[in-house]
Amino acid sequence: MSLPVIVTRAEPGASDTMARLKAMNLPAIASPMLALARLKVDLPDLSGVHHLVFTSANGVRFFTEASTLRAAKAWCVGPSTAAAAREAGFAAVYEGAGDAAALAADILVALPEGTEGVLHVANEAAAGELVARLKEGGIPADFLALYETRPSEDLTQEAEAALAAGPACVLIHSAKAAAAFAWAAGGLEHAIIVAISEAATRPLQGREVAAIHIADAPNEDALMAVLAEVADGL
Repeated sequence: MSLPVIVTRAEPGASDTMARLKAMNLPAIASPMLALARLKVDLPDLSGVHHLVFTSANGVRFFTEASTLRAAKAWCVGPSTAAAAREAGFAAVYEGAGDAAALAADILVALPEGTEGVLHVANEAAAGELVARLKEGGIPADFLALYETRPSEDLTQEAEAALAAGPACVLIHSAKAAAAFAWAAGGLEHAIIVAISEAATRPLQGREVAAIHIADAPNEDALMAVLAEVADGL
């Protein structure tokens, strides 16, 4: 019998992951450890924006709900974000490998120094690093926060029961979700952590867990691949 898989990412991504787990015939338990909330901000003048940088599919979703701009090129951190941008109507989409630092490097290679009209759209916690990299490379980028992430204080009852009953896989998509999970969960000795990156597991350092497995690349496809390997080996 397959072990249960606890999904900790926020909606709407959690439902997408649950659907993939169902297709893999893995029993999935939704326990989102983050909730997304739109910030009450006015959009700036976007008439001069020609390059939009998205580091998550949620950034695409919140932007396209707020603006009709689709003519700008969408620079996307990974496959899931790029798919969201294409679905939203962006014609020019760059798909990165899943790493924000690598995306910044790719932009610096592709765009001439001094290129204006570059805007990074994300949650408020993402402010600074990617834009700082672009500015250091000679591109005067700006940042727009459209939403925030709020941690959940509790696991769902089904997730708590799965962790108490015996081994259970726990999918970790971000360090924020990991931090909320570590705070809300009791003992983790039965938790098999399957994470999208090593950085995402840092809030779990020092906690006793059954095992930790890291995806080969920081994207959903690689995460599902390592989960499949873990499930096959159990």
